[in-house]
Order: sequence, then structure tokens, then C-alpha cells
Amino acid sequence: MSKIIPAAAKLLAGSTLTKTVTPAVVSPAAHYSTKQEATFEIKPYKLHKLDSGPATSATLTAEDALKLYERLAILRRIETASGNLYKEKIIRGFCHLYSGQEAIAVGMRAAMRDVDSVITAYRCHGWTYLMGVSVLGVLSELTGRRTGCSRGKGGSMHLYGRNFYGGNGIVGAQVPLGAGVAFKHKYTGDGGVCFALYGDGAANQGQLYEAYNMAKLWDLPCVFVCENNGYGMGTSVDRSSASTDYFSRGDYVPGIWVDGMDVLATREATRYAIDYCTSGKGPLLMEMETYRYSGHSMSDPGTSYRTRDEVQEVRQTRDPITSFKEKIIAKELVTPDQLKEIDAKVRQEVDEATKQAKSEPEIDIEELTGDIYYNCVEKQVRGILPDSPLPHIEVVARN
Repeated sequence: MSKIIPAAAKLLAGSTLTKTVTPAVVSPAAHYSTKQEATFEIKPYKLHKLDSGPATSATLTAEDALKLYERLAILRRIETASGNLYKEKIIRGFCHLYSGQEAIAVGMRAAMRDVDSVITAYRCHGWTYLMGVSVLGVLSELTGRRTGCSRGKGGSMHLYGRNFYGGNGIVGAQVPLGAGVAFKHKYTGDGGVCFALYGDGAANQGQLYEAYNMAKLWDLPCVFVCENNGYGMGTSVDRSSASTDYFSRGDYVPGIWVDGMDVLATREATRYAIDYCTSGKGPLLMEMETYRYSGHSMSDPGTSYRTRDEVQEVRQTRDPITSFKEKIIAKELVTPDQLKEIDAKVRQEVDEATKQAKSEPEIDIEELTGDIYYNCVEKQVRGILPDSPLPHIEVVARN
């Protein structure tokens, strides 16, 4: 039987669509700090069915501070570019931005290992980049071009990469799939953990609780991560959920509440989660409390169910990039000059990728039947009519 797998999940290391994330190279003109390491206190976690939780302080090196800041900055810049491309009508269809939530993805990825996997919903551009796809691979996918990570056939909601299973458009449907990926980790014994992310808007889906149950029955290495940004589309959590303590809603599955606006808190919580799952204790829930600056999607102005003052207050007091910047400068791990050079480097990289993503061609029409299956046995797929099959081709493997 053929196995249906998203084409871009087969991306190979070394592809032109992948990249290695490295700290920014700062010119000698920038004044370096003399401190190489500092310790930061973390807002206390809330625990459910756990005697102890993640570390409440985090040590950070100057090198890692620069790396984390660069990743935060590049995710924000990608989303700014995506929003502009949508307004120019170059990105078509749906487009859900991650601006404001960057500390979750960046902190988690900093703690993850190569063997670990991720599956998330449609607010996925930043995760795609962090999981190894280049800026061009992300933006070209959004614009429907052949250099996109899914060859331009997936768009904003369906991006994939190595150990990254999307980008899923059906609310909550990625969670049981994530339990399945965790089962794969346990079945093969590779030591990996799957992180299945969903929003507060999906938290009341019945399929989540089915996934919790199976994951606990089989003690799967799965971390269910609720990105609680306060609103499921235009409905606040207080109006949609009888209990807003999402970290405790796994019942028999232990849980942790985390400040999702603090990149160090999300990093330490993820380290704890990996240790917990790999020790054979089974699944874990994490609620990351965060905030999105944009509406639910680009078609939602986000102002009918919340005020502009509310958004502005979060930007001024809790922004994950600004607050992290202030912390690492105050601890003298970095200097403002170093961060300005990173900002300039990020701006140039994303601007160049945006320009190229506008000019790249789309795929040829015969490629529409490419990579529907992995190792396709039949070699043909059904066309519009049963008696007119179309050839199945393997484009990703060929390239």
C-alpha cells in the first residue's frame, strides 16, 4: 500500500531550501561586551500533577543570546514580509501571522534535538524556518513558487520540512497526528519526542482528548503544547472555555503553565519536557500563554473583539523581542551595536528573499501529480475522470 506523505516532508539535508542557523557575524566596529555568561530569573511555572517543574533560572552565554535574538528577529521580519506580500495580493488564500508569539517557537527549538519532531496548525511560517527551511523556501511557498518548501503547492497553511509535519489547516487535527508521530518515535526507539502544538481555539476539540488518552495509555513521548494567545479567531478564552487552565485539562496527563512571552522560560520548559518524556513517563501538556498582534488571519482586522489599546499595551510591556533585548543588554551579554548589526543583517536577508520569491516561476502543470505518494506503487493517479489516469512523478527525489 502506498503511504501518503506531504511531499516537502521528504526534503533532504543540503537542499537549496534548507539552511543552517548561525549567530550573526558582527563587524569589528560593534562594541562587544566583556561578559560571557549571565543568569536570569524566570516567572514561576504552574504545575498540574507534578511534584517539581522546570528550572526557575536560566544561564545564557553571550553567543546563545545573539543566536536567540537573531532567530526572534528573523521570525518577526518574515511575518512582516508575509503581511506585505498578502496586501500586495501576491500571497493568495489564507495567511495567519505569528507576530507576538515568536518566543514560543524560538525557545522550544533552542532546547530541541535533531531527533525531535514538530507538528502544528496553520500559524506555521516561523516554525518552518526554525526546522530547517530557508527564508526563501518559506516565502516562495507563500507566493506559490517552485522554490517553496512544498514546491508552491501548499501555501501558507501547508509547509513541511525534515521532522516538521506541517502546517495543518483543520483545527485541532494535528494533535492526534502528533500522537502518531510520537508513537513512531517509541516504536523505532530513536529517542525522539514529538511536540504537537495547537491554539486555545482548538483546545475544546474532542479529538484532543482522544489523543491524550491514547498517548497516556501507551506512554508516548508526546508533548501537547497549547499556544494560548487569548483568542480563538474572534472569541476570547473566557467566552469559549469553562476552564481556561489549559495546562490542567489533560486530567491524568501532567501539565505545566509557561510564560510564552519569555524565550528563556519556553527553552527551560522544553528541556524539562524532553527529559520527562524520554524517561518513559509518558506524555505531558504545556500551556504557553502568549499574544498575537495580528487578527486571526489577514482577513481579520482584529479590532472588533479587542481594543487597539490592548494590543499596544502588550507591545509596550510584554513584547518577546523587546523584553529579551532589554534583558541581555542589562546583563551586559551584548551591546546595542551588536543587536543593530543583527537587525540590519536580518532585514537584508529577508528583503532579498522577498524579492526573489516574487520573481521565481510557478511549477509546470504536469507537476501537479508529483509527490502525492511516497514510493507510489501504482505509478498513476486518478484524474478528473476514472478512465483518464495521470502519471505520478517523484519531483522532490528527482531534485
